[in-house]
Amino acid sequence: MNTSKYIQVVNAHCEGENGSVVVGGVLQIPGATMQEKFDYLNNEGRDLQRFLCFEPRGVPHGSVNIVTAPTRPDADAGFVILQPDGAHPMSGSNAICVTTVLLEIGMVPMTEPETIVRLDTAAGLVTATARCEGGKCIDVTLSMVPSFVEALDVEIPYMDQTIKADIAFGGDYYGIVDVQQLGMEIAPQNAHLLFDIGVDLVTRLNQQYSVQHPMYASLNKISYVMFRNIDGALVQTCTTLKPGRCDRSPCGTGSSANLATMYARKQVEVGDSLTSQSIIGSQFGVLLEDTTTIADKTAVLPKVTGRAWIYGTQQLMVDPTDPFKQGFTLSDTWGRFINEITQA
Repeated sequence: MNTSKYIQVVNAHCEGENGSVVVGGVLQIPGATMQEKFDYLNNEGRDLQRFLCFEPRGVPHGSVNIVTAPTRPDADAGFVILQPDGAHPMSGSNAICVTTVLLEIGMVPMTEPETIVRLDTAAGLVTATARCEGGKCIDVTLSMVPSFVEALDVEIPYMDQTIKADIAFGGDYYGIVDVQQLGMEIAPQNAHLLFDIGVDLVTRLNQQYSVQHPMYASLNKISYVMFRNIDGALVQTCTTLKPGRCDRSPCGTGSSANLATMYARKQVEVGDSLTSQSIIGSQFGVLLEDTTTIADKTAVLPKVTGRAWIYGTQQLMVDPTDPFKQGFTLSDTWGRFINEITQA
């Protein structure tokens, strides 16, 4: 065997959303903070993202999580999410996958009936509380980063209509759109249409509106459009991701951003619980634990509960003679936005 790279991966999914975790072979990501590591992976370090996320090793659905040593004394581990369009600062489903993998393979000691894992992310500290039994994580509750609204009911010209969206932060920036405006339902048979519209809308939103996190300079773009359908305490969600797919999970950061919009509209108050339900029917519990302020913004403090399962392992290698060691994409599978991710 002749290889110039050897990376060990544990495959996991959270409520249907793939969130693989790199547990060996990536020794160090440059940067003194998780924000600096995040910036590195989106710039000089893009080769690692392409290697892991592009074909022939990667697929357009799901993420690959890079676990690092923490950069702050109050954390147990750090991680950055890699997706086909680049690195992302925080993800609820991926944080649940990372916590489950770290505990179930023994990288972080498991204590029953509960283990707390503090995660250092580019969006701030996330505390994961895992319920554990018989060596397994039954579920994981995330104390999410402060989540806040940037704007409500912004207008986006689209086709022959004007669509209204809320812009909010929940660990990443979202445009949140009531799906009824499209005359559609959040359902598996509509996934192709929803992602096609969603990835178009996120481009339009970034062209028309600027965002800037008050604490982290590199968090300055809208990453996703999430469609929602609010029915009392049940919120159907469908987050759309470039180059073109729908999140299989109920989306933890999107659910947190949505919670901030509902609080701003006085639809929920501190202590209220919601259920976020994905396009495939899987669910997260979402609790509005408290409120705080970030700069001049009122922010909510969400708790998100979900489950993850390990389903395999991989050893990824590169033969030095392999002409595709940097990876590739094709529009038949990756959609019409592949130029944006391959040229980034």
